[in-house]
Amino acid sequence: MANPLLRDADLSLVSAGPADHQAIARFSVGTRGPGLVDVTGAVAQALREGKAGDGLATLFVRHTSASLTIQENASPEVLDDLVDALDRLAPRDAGWRHGIEGPDDMPAHVKTMLTGVSLSIPVIGGRLALGTWQAVYLLEHRDRPHAREIVVHFSGRKAV
Repeated sequence: MANPLLRDADLSLVSAGPADHQAIARFSVGTRGPGLVDVTGAVAQALREGKAGDGLATLFVRHTSASLTIQENASPEVLDDLVDALDRLAPRDAGWRHGIEGPDDMPAHVKTMLTGVSLSIPVIGGRLALGTWQAVYLLEHRDRPHAREIVVHFSGRKAV
C-alpha cells in the first residue's frame, strides 16, 4: 500500500553512477569555552579542495568532550538555549564519580554522548545538502578554550 504522505514529486533522482572518489581532510577549530562554533564554511572548503561531486560527507570530531550537530543558523538565541538545555540535562552537581579533570569534565562527556561525535550529510554538486536554516556546529562542552580537530571524509563522485 502506498504511503499517502509521499508524492511522486518528492522522490526524484539527483544523480546515479559509481562512487569512485574519496577525499579526507582535517581541520582544527578553536573554541572559547562552552558554546557552538559554526564550522559549515570549513567543511564546505574541505569538500571543494577534495573535489567532491555527489556523495556523502562524514564528519567526525576526535574528542570525548566536544560534539557535532546540525542546528538552526538564523537565531543566536537557539544556540544559547541549546547550551542551557544541555546544562540542565548534565549538571555539574549531579554527584559524578569521575572528577579528576575538573567539575566540567564528566558533564562534558555526558553531553557528547547525548549529541554525538559524527554526522553524515549528503553532498549534491559539491555542496552540503543542508536546509535553508541549517548549519553544522561544533559543540564545546568544557569551560576553557580548546583546539578541536574535525575529520571530513567524502565518498562519492568526483566533481567535473
